[in-house]
Parts: sequence; C-alpha cells; structure tokens
Amino acid sequence: MMASEPDIQPSTHILPNPSVPLVPKPQISAEDKQALTMQRLSDILAARSPGNQFNDASSSDIKLALTSKDGITVSMNVHRPILVAHSRFFAVKLSDRWIKQQRVSGPYVVEIADCDDVEVYIETLRLMYCKDLRKKLMKEDVTRVLGILKVSAAIGFDAGVLSCLEYLEAAPWAEDEEEKVVSLLTELRLDGAGAAEVLKRVSFEVNHGIEGERSENGDVLLNLLHVVLGGKDERARRDIKGLVSKMLRENPSLSDLRKESLYSACDMCLQSLRRHFLQAAVSDFKEVGQISRQADNLHWMLDILIDRQIAEEFLRKWASQFELSKAHSSIPAIHRYEVSRVTARLFVGVGKGQILVPKDTRSLLLETWLVPFYGDFPWMRKASKGLDRHLIEEGLGSMILTLPLAQQQEIFLGWFERFLNSGEDCPNIQRGFEVWWKRAFWRSNGEEGRPRPLRITVATIDKRL
Repeated sequence: MMASEPDIQPSTHILPNPSVPLVPKPQISAEDKQALTMQRLSDILAARSPGNQFNDASSSDIKLALTSKDGITVSMNVHRPILVAHSRFFAVKLSDRWIKQQRVSGPYVVEIADCDDVEVYIETLRLMYCKDLRKKLMKEDVTRVLGILKVSAAIGFDAGVLSCLEYLEAAPWAEDEEEKVVSLLTELRLDGAGAAEVLKRVSFEVNHGIEGERSENGDVLLNLLHVVLGGKDERARRDIKGLVSKMLRENPSLSDLRKESLYSACDMCLQSLRRHFLQAAVSDFKEVGQISRQADNLHWMLDILIDRQIAEEFLRKWASQFELSKAHSSIPAIHRYEVSRVTARLFVGVGKGQILVPKDTRSLLLETWLVPFYGDFPWMRKASKGLDRHLIEEGLGSMILTLPLAQQQEIFLGWFERFLNSGEDCPNIQRGFEVWWKRAFWRSNGEEGRPRPLRITVATIDKRL
C-alpha cells in the first residue's frame, strides 16, 4: 500500500432489527426524583459513627434547616460550639449577641436558604465533627471534594479548605475534572500557597514566595503476618496470603492491627531484601532467591497498607532506596525483576488515588525507580503471571500527570524516545503523553486548530529477514 493511500477498514456497523421493538427507558418524574433525593439525604443524616455527635438530637443546641434552590428542605441537629469554632460564618451568625436576642432558651432554629447542593453542605458540616479530615476525604471523588471546597470557602471553614486543597494536590484528576479544578480555584481566589500548589500541575508558573495498647486480636493478626512472611512452601504461602488478605479486608476495625506493627514487618522484609540485593550486586548469588521472595513479601504488605489507607510512609521509604536503585543494573534481570513489581504497585496506587503524598515524594519515587522499572519491564511482562500491563501503564501515566508541568515534560519526552526504540519492551503510556501534550500546547495556544489525536504505533520487524 502506498504511503498516501488511506487505510480503509471494512464497515462493522450493525443495523437494528426492525422486528424487535425498542423499549424506551422509563422517565423518572420530578416527584419521584425529589423523593429519592430526600431518602438519600435522610440516609446520610442517619449514618453516624459511634461517639460522633453530628445530628445528635439529645445533645444539640441548634436546629439547622437547609433549603436548596429547587425547594428541598432538610433539618438537622448541630452544636453551636463546634460550628462557631470551625467556621467564621457561623461565628458571626451564632454570636453571643445573637443568642441574647433569642426569645427561647433553645434549641435555636437557624435557616439557610438557596443552597446549591444540600447534600454537599451536609457533608461539609459533618467534616467539622471529624478528627481526621484527610482520611474522610480519601473516600470521596474529585467532584465531591470540589463541592466541599466551595462550601468550606463560603462559610470560612479553613480546616476544610486546607484539607480539600491537600487532597486535590495529591490526587489524580480525570480530564473533565481538571477543568473543574482550575475553574473553581480561579473563581475562589483563595489566599495562601495551597491553591497555587494545586495549579502547578497545569501551569509552568511557580509562586515562590495512638499509639495505643495492642489488642489480643492485633497480636493474633501480627503473628499470622510473620508466619506467612517466613513460610517455606511457596504454594502454601500464596494460598494463605490470599486468605489473610481477605480476613484483613473484611475486618471492620482498623485498630486491631497497629500501623507500627505493619511497618515493623515491612522493615524486616526490606532489610532482608537490601542485604541479599547488595550481595548479588557483587556477584554473590548464594541466596539470590531471597530477592524475589522478599520483593513478593513487600508487594503483599504494600497491598495491605493500601487497603488500610496507610501506605504513604512505605512510598517514602521505597523512594529513598538510592543504594538499591544504584545497584540494580549490576544484577541479572532474572533475579531482580520482582523488585520492580513493588515499584509498579506504587505507580498504580498513586495513579488511582490510593496513596496521597506530596509532589516532592512522588517526584523522588520516579527519579529513584523509573529507569530500573523500564529495565525490568520486559521480564515483568513475560515472567509475571497475571500481570495487568494496562493497569500499570495507566497508573504510571496518571502518576506522572500529578507532577508540575515541567517535570511531566521531562519524563514524557524521555519515555517517547525509549518507547520508539524498545516497542513492546517499554510500557505504553501514550494516553498520559497525550494529556501532557494538551496541557502544554493546547492550553497555551487556545482551543483553535487542535491537532488530530496523536497515535504512536510500533512496527514488528521479522528478525528472520
């Protein structure tokens, strides 16, 4: 086929069968839609964790009524000291002078009308009752956090604003979410460096400017972990790892197994990995099998930490393993590639928003381990059973896109050259490359004259020729 000939593909369109009637989707009436909304709001207000006073009628002193622009009204029980301590708006609204003007002793009735989203307003008020706002927000998506940020800014809830900005700086954004983030932060014009840190991802402009007692259940779980990590039979270890992971995932109490205990087990595996890795780097292969064994242990422990939303410290430690990274090229790939599975899991964790760390830490992880990961990728692709290549590629691309634009450019251009020279032996992060391209060029040049979507292909060369 000539280079100028169009690549014509046969049509695969399937015409609808006229004999089969199309059933229209049922329309939800306005009344039913409002009823569903009220039920959802009722469920939110009814869901209270033990010890949380939010919407507790027996202890509240304020009856707060929220009315949306479409006429939905919801009442809840709140506490004046909590609202006044966390919100400048309520500090003025519910001042001592206001209390003295009330003719009743309480509970006092306060009405707020024309709310854009009553559900988001309720979630924002609920945050005032939380001790760990960051962990609470990790359960939300970007769109919901933007709504909470808008309400927090409107009512002067500074802790809520800060927590939302920290979330947005660390979490990956979908393409449609990116425009919402930029639009809202531009609209709010928030003081401080938090908003500027978030916007660095899409702009070259830089503004300088319980521990508690270990429970009996915790001891049992910790002993199980150590037994699994030290087990001799590999097949049995794989089976029991799945069982223990399932048990931990189904365990509703995160306090049974302390964070310190989990990290103690991780440190044990990491120290063993370091010792055997550095021995192999000087051609001492006596116990080289321990490299893949301990890397597998770390991969398993990392999954547990991610499930419990406490994997940030693991990422920091792994990003700082400069000695291992330096020695990596001295070890045959067949003995070392399992180590890069740990790196890949961290890429996926950050790319999917399961691990939220500052951009300096994310950048350090890539600086330390991206090149070794590239080197091991061919072996990972061929030797790792059940490896989800596309998941890893998507995670890596999304992680790179969380960095400031200048760093995105450096990494993606380096990948571009490597991919064209290595083909299938290099992870394909083309989707992330296209997003960077759009950010770097389309945003600065305007929307006119958009180029057609870039597509990178690699030709397969028959080595027999």
